[in-house]
Amino acid sequence: MSNLHKGACFCGAITIETSGAPEAMGYCHCASCRSWSAGPVNAFTLWKPEAVRVTRGAEHLASFAKTAMTERQFCRLCGGHVMARHPTLDLVDVFAATIPTLAFTPALHVNYAETVLPMRDGLPKLKDFPASFGGSGETLSE
Repeated sequence: MSNLHKGACFCGAITIETSGAPEAMGYCHCASCRSWSAGPVNAFTLWKPEAVRVTRGAEHLASFAKTAMTERQFCRLCGGHVMARHPTLDLVDVFAATIPTLAFTPALHVNYAETVLPMRDGLPKLKDFPASFGGSGETLSE
């Protein structure tokens, strides 16, 4: 399996590459991610910023920050979601669907207290975030 993964926005004007392995993979159930993704849950892959590179179309990359924790980035041409920068965590979330060659192997659920789609998959369900990310670290039952 290659450690280089390529992805693109919905129209393909913006292309990205990730290299190496993600720091973490999982599901976020918070209201912001649900609203942004237009789905009941968001599949995330977290990377160090140096592992993510825009390879084409950077001039089409737009961003929106509802909070200081997340700067969501999207294509200004098609509106396709590309990634979200988390400056306080020094991580970049490249949405799992954006890099289809990455074998998505989630390890946990975050913000599960906000879920609208209960998932019984045996993975840890964190009430909010891990303590190392400023959360309570508290787990919830399935």
